[in-house]
Amino acid sequence: MSRAAGAGTAGGERADVVVVGGGMAGLTAAHTLTRHGLRPVVLEAGDDVGGLVTAGTIGGFEIDLGAEAFARRRPEVATLARELGLAVDQPAGGSWVWSPAGGGHAVPIPAESILGIPGRPDAPEVLRALGPDGAARAARDAELDPAVGADAPDLATLVRARMGEAVLTRLVGPIAGGIHNADPADLAVDSVAPGLRAALAAYGSLAAAVRALRAAAPPGAAIATTVGGLFRLPRALAAAVVAAGGQVRTGTRVRGVRPVPGGWEVTAEDGVLRADRVVVATPGPAALTLLADTVDVSDVHLPTGSTITHVTLVVRAPELDAAPRGAGLLVPVGAGVRAKALTHASAKWPWLTAVTGPGTHVLRVSYGRPGEPTEDVDPATALRDAATLLGVPLGPAALLDARVVRRAGILAAATPDHVAQVERVVGRVHQLGGLDLTGAWVAGTGLAAVVAHAQRIAAHDERLPRRATA
Repeated sequence: MSRAAGAGTAGGERADVVVVGGGMAGLTAAHTLTRHGLRPVVLEAGDDVGGLVTAGTIGGFEIDLGAEAFARRRPEVATLARELGLAVDQPAGGSWVWSPAGGGHAVPIPAESILGIPGRPDAPEVLRALGPDGAARAARDAELDPAVGADAPDLATLVRARMGEAVLTRLVGPIAGGIHNADPADLAVDSVAPGLRAALAAYGSLAAAVRALRAAAPPGAAIATTVGGLFRLPRALAAAVVAAGGQVRTGTRVRGVRPVPGGWEVTAEDGVLRADRVVVATPGPAALTLLADTVDVSDVHLPTGSTITHVTLVVRAPELDAAPRGAGLLVPVGAGVRAKALTHASAKWPWLTAVTGPGTHVLRVSYGRPGEPTEDVDPATALRDAATLLGVPLGPAALLDARVVRRAGILAAATPDHVAQVERVVGRVHQLGGLDLTGAWVAGTGLAAVVAHAQRIAAHDERLPRRATA
């Protein structure tokens, strides 16, 4: 959304609500506010909206360069997309995981699993991934007392106690670690797998808990996207906010937020706005900087996320028409391949399959495990890793186009310490009244969590004035 979406800020301009940040959290909050008859002003420092949901043109195709899917465990994102006139589609194939056994080979991710935790340890794909000994150890979960591991604060401790090391390193490590960009030892169970510990207590084993949660989830794939690319969602949100009388101002950095008589004052690069309410929807470090003069955050030290590098390749390779690894695969630590994941995007999403046509394929190769440098990753590195993981020769002549995207310090893991510090900040902010926080650092990783949280935050305050909608 260009600056034409909203006029420049005049000194002392009055707004119903100011939303700081035009990523998915800020846009969702603003859209929710318009549904309550309010006209929010969204201030975004960057040149475009969407944050980590962004796009680029590679090989002539406009495709996602950031987040590409959302979890279907909650209905909010799909409902929002459909309300905005966007069709929703599920992936065409399943995903695989790379196994280091026997020099390296790929196995399908267990169909009935959560973050790699198998619901049926005796399933053939689990045996292929773990080997006989690992599968036998996982099956012992059914014999253990439900109390074993129930108080584990992190995912690794829970899985190791219930199902053993092989499940942790060969399934949960690459899958949960790939999704959340963190070691499972650093992931708070209740944040990344809500309801799992309660289901363990209710059903007596971790496998039974997984089966119960999967049975309660929507049928079909665990994820989905908007047809044409997920990047269409923030664009549609911004357009809807403007159509409802709100404003979306890109290229507008906010310098400060402070309480004043009768509301709040937001100081931006090009002027000052006053509002009854402010929603801060920036990444965590930026939010703490804005809050520093109003809220005591001196004892809050949020962990810094890793550097994540995605290399998107457009290749000419008819051998990939058969989608040998389905939608893609995840790679455990120490597997002899530097990449941590590969997405076969043109096989994963039906809309992209139709656009690229036979023989041309879009691949995304991901790098950046915690603490791992990625500055030297380039298209040649990604092409070699893709060939290994897909089992298909991909020489330099196959490469039609490529794009390297690096993002530093994003998506810090939902560790127990991170969760505790966020709760501390949120508690102090709530005491002020008229100021709210949202975004992945507060809501948790993933669009499903972010959208649901932003909607709830935006709608909660019944004291706000209601404008009559036209």
